[in-house]
Amino acid sequence: MFKKRKGLVKTVRYFISALLLAVILSALLFHPLNILMYPDLPFLNILKRGMSIILLSAFFCLFRVLRGPNAADRIVGMDMLGILIVGICALLSISTKRSWYMDIGIAWALQSFISTLAFAKFLEGKDFDE
Repeated sequence: MFKKRKGLVKTVRYFISALLLAVILSALLFHPLNILMYPDLPFLNILKRGMSIILLSAFFCLFRVLRGPNAADRIVGMDMLGILIVGICALLSISTKRSWYMDIGIAWALQSFISTLAFAKFLEGKDFDE
């Protein structure tokens, strides 16, 4: 009986989290981040949709990181997530007209590259100084 109840609780948690995620994604697709954008920018709708697409792709990368069949898939998902964060920084830099977002993106790309190399070394079973 305890196993049945535990399975039911797990199913209910999964359903609630999927519903909450669907609400968040639909809000992003229909009203994407209006606060961060200047209303007088040309091609504002393209920037908004680009941000929504990158956020949706980040969700799929997080799914691959959490549910990847093996460690190599998880590392690739984390690397792709780092690239998407650099894309978010680029879109924020264009839409807010502030260049320091690109500085953050460059630093994030460097950190993402180094962490990918470290995880690859870890999977090979080598130390970091080899």
